[in-house]
Amino acid sequence: MYDLRILAVDDSPTMRRIIINTLKRAGFPNVIEAVDGKDALAKIQVEPVDFVIADWNMPEMDGLELVAALRESVDYHNLPVLMVTTRSVKEDIVEAMRAGVNSYIVKPFTPEILREKILQITCV
Repeated sequence: MYDLRILAVDDSPTMRRIIINTLKRAGFPNVIEAVDGKDALAKIQVEPVDFVIADWNMPEMDGLELVAALRESVDYHNLPVLMVTTRSVKEDIVEAMRAGVNSYIVKPFTPEILREKILQITCV
């Protein structure tokens, strides 16, 4: 078990449930949910988190806009962000990395891949 507090940000309740269940199976039981980037920013101000997993395509504020807001923030500019999305073309991955994501996973993914990426980023 790992003691990271993870924020799962996805507009799909089904996808959030999949991410949360996958995280629990991978040893990360402390997960908070947000429905989009705006909700995520509001939640991290109330409940501190150690790691963010964000979808790219969301209403209100998408994943890239969330990453930009975090990177511009004095309090959250170093908060690790893993982008988990269906967008798989090289240009999208490059754009996400330039925006400041720490790593990128294309859906669907396995618990092992998710765990590996989180450990790679956090060095836990």
